Amino acid sequence: MSEVIDGPVQNERLGVPEEEQLKALHILVEGKVQGVYYRASTAKKAQALDLVGWVRNLDDGRVEIHAQGEPEALSELVQWCQRGPVLAKVSGLHHELADLDRKMTGFEVRK
Repeated sequence: MSEVIDGPVQNERLGVPEEEQLKALHILVEGKVQGVYYRASTAKKAQALDLVGWVRNLDDGRVEIHAQGEPEALSELVQWCQRGPVLAKVSGLHHELADLDRKMTGFEVRK
C-alpha cells in the first residue's frame, strides 16, 4: 500500500522540496552563432537534459537562451553552449540567474 503525501515532493537526498531545487538561467552567446544550427542544436541538447525554456536569435548576431531545470543540467547546458554545434565559433558567453516560470513546458526555438 502506498502512502499519499500532501504538499511538495521532497527530495530524500537533500531534504528540500524538488520545486525549490529548480533554477532558471538567462544566457547570451556571442560569435558565429547564427546560421550554424545553434538554436536547433541548443533545443535538442536542452531537451536531452530535461530542461524547459526557449532559444532565439537576436538582431545583433547573438543567441539568447532562457533555460530552467535542475542546477546540474543547467551547468551542463552552459558548458555545451561554450562550444555549441560543430559549425559555431563561440567568442563569448554570459549567463545569470533568471526568474523561474513555472508555467513553461517544453523547450522551443523562437524566431
